[in-house]
Amino acid sequence: MGIIKATLSAIGGGLADTWQEVIEADQMSDTTVFVKGVKVRKNDKRNSNKKGTEDTISNGSVIHVYDNQFMLLVDGGKVVDFTAEPGYYKVDNSAMPSLFAGQFGKTLSETFSRIKYGGVPSSSQKAYFINLQEIKGIKFGTRTPVNYFDNFYNSELFLRAFGTYSVKVTDPLKFYAEAIPRSASRVDINDINEQYMSEFLEALTAAINRMSADGIRISHVASKSRELSDYMAKELDAEWNALRGFEVLSVGIASVSYDEESKKLINMRNQGAMLGDAAVREGYVQGAMARGFENAGSNPGGGATTFMGMGMGMNAAGGFGAFSETNRAAMEREAAAKAAEKRGWTCACGATNEGKFCSECGKKQPSAAGGWVCPKCGNTATGKFCSECGEKAPVADTWFCTECGTENSGKFCSACGKKRD
Repeated sequence: MGIIKATLSAIGGGLADTWQEVIEADQMSDTTVFVKGVKVRKNDKRNSNKKGTEDTISNGSVIHVYDNQFMLLVDGGKVVDFTAEPGYYKVDNSAMPSLFAGQFGKTLSETFSRIKYGGVPSSSQKAYFINLQEIKGIKFGTRTPVNYFDNFYNSELFLRAFGTYSVKVTDPLKFYAEAIPRSASRVDINDINEQYMSEFLEALTAAINRMSADGIRISHVASKSRELSDYMAKELDAEWNALRGFEVLSVGIASVSYDEESKKLINMRNQGAMLGDAAVREGYVQGAMARGFENAGSNPGGGATTFMGMGMGMNAAGGFGAFSETNRAAMEREAAAKAAEKRGWTCACGATNEGKFCSECGKKQPSAAGGWVCPKCGNTATGKFCSECGEKAPVADTWFCTECGTENSGKFCSACGKKRD
């Protein structure tokens, strides 16, 4: 038993009258992976096959195969022919298997030979169809938090991931043999997904751990769907393709959440990073002082008691003024450094530059070649004190020769012998 391609000239005009039966795939949804073939216009008055057996496709019947469908012709429970090419096919009991592989090329022929399906005509002949479209919207969620070491936070964090993924059949014969229950006439991906979901989540955990090892920030995981799909392909696709004939096509992460301890650590680290900015620190100090004054009147002991307590606290801590002075000095140093960088410098060759090296001759910036930039006012000085504000020069372990520009650590230049200034 086999199928032969029917030409348009042979079926034009009266398909339902010409052939004993016309078979096509039953309706498929977005998540349907497998259906049985059904008769077209089964109860039509013009259907000449009134006494046909329900599970037998008559010799000479026509099977419709549409785009993204794979049709298997099964006789006595054995696959005797198949096609992945859209078109009309005539069932011929006397024909050898034609094996229209279509887009799959030699892959299906090799699978067919390896599985060694075949048989003789029997009393139970059926057509089945496999959906070759991308099967989307398969939901997943990690059952327990997944550990994730983040280099930025320098800590072991824990996250949960939720989203959807999609699969695509790559070897329909293998998929039919290994994933489809033998008695099924319709299969939805969710009907057979319990085992695959467990394997998917194992691979997802491994993929997330690999993202961690590659240094991806934990807060960036949700936006790395494409990279995660690539990781999943490395972890899972080879096994699923080899054993079951389908693969993960894409992974979409809808949300990422952290356990309570991870949230606390992330918030603490982010607050610390914000307070590293002198302007933010000063704003925090001033805000704290303002809130203290606002709450003074609500103290049961009266405003005098409140201000006395505030004064004692300020004296014990060195005073809010000390905090503000520290922040002010830090802001001035930051501003001076930015001003010095923006002001630029002139190389001995005459070129004006803003970086640390001359864009014309490559010589190092003079401030680093015998001089220093005052951290308080931004002035370039050469002595032990700033000529503008009197700030003492910072102590450095290395120095640069004023003659040749060589960096040294001893008292004399290692290149020209000049003594350190």
